[in-house]
Amino acid sequence: MSNVEAKPAEVRCGAAVDGARDADGPRVEVLTSREVPLGGPRAMTVQRTLPQRGRSLIGAWCFADHYGPDDVSGTGGMDVAPHPHTGLQTVSWLFSGEIEHRDSLGSHAFVRPGELNLMTSGYGIAHSEVSTSRTTVLHGVQLWVALPEQHRNTDRDFQHYVPDPVRHPGAEVRVFLGALAGAHSPVRTFTPLLGAEILLAPHATLALDVDPAYEHGLLVDSGSLLISETPLKPAELGYTHPGIDTLTLTNAADEPTRAILLGGTPFDEEIVMWWNFIGRSHEDIVRARADWAAGTRFGEVHGYEGDRLPAPELPSVALRPRGRAR
Repeated sequence: MSNVEAKPAEVRCGAAVDGARDADGPRVEVLTSREVPLGGPRAMTVQRTLPQRGRSLIGAWCFADHYGPDDVSGTGGMDVAPHPHTGLQTVSWLFSGEIEHRDSLGSHAFVRPGELNLMTSGYGIAHSEVSTSRTTVLHGVQLWVALPEQHRNTDRDFQHYVPDPVRHPGAEVRVFLGALAGAHSPVRTFTPLLGAEILLAPHATLALDVDPAYEHGLLVDSGSLLISETPLKPAELGYTHPGIDTLTLTNAADEPTRAILLGGTPFDEEIVMWWNFIGRSHEDIVRARADWAAGTRFGEVHGYEGDRLPAPELPSVALRPRGRAR
């Protein structure tokens, strides 16, 4: 998905700070989202949880948009014209609806509920995303993963994976990246990562063994739950520092709840994010924008009817670093 804000902020993101546990259990930071319109008079509105001033990264996860349930008869659905990416992987995961994906690698695929589409930009890729005519309600998450310096100019790639559900009493887990609850995803990432959808029945509790080297973020989609006794509402994300080996999730309500669990080892590099680009310096961003404007580097997306997205104007001020919460 493109970040189609008219004036996207330029963000410098730093490494995580360790610090895991209070005397009575894991310390959970609750991150709230902000509304971002995706452009146009009938724009979809997404809830953006990452990045934000308080915490810009969870492992290598650097961007998290949560959208829907969105009645496309009122909003027109999703129609994101060809746009570029550098230095990242895009992770598309739907709860309902269907999105058609085309990219400059030549991939033509569909994003459907319970199916992972992961695109690696490397040095540069372009793609489009359009909800199909079969979609009535569009609902899902769009996530970005920062590529480490060693691999940020890697080859373009596209992967599709359908994880089998892992069932526990009162719970169902679909692991689309990494390993959790006895399931392992074969999808390649460039840093240790975890991504999973979790469904909890009313009044169910699920204890998950997790890697203590990871930091984690639990993004609530629907319903409400407790993560280590800390309550979370829809569109809130509960963050836990490294050092935790068990996450306990409880649905105390009378309705089912759904959440996305993200995790990874702390990303120990600084990155600069602006619009759809990730680099290591302001100059990286300027170069990527110029290449997109010139029609070089990113390739062409075939099959999309319409013009590609123009890049916004760069900010006139110098890069200002943003610190991490401690």
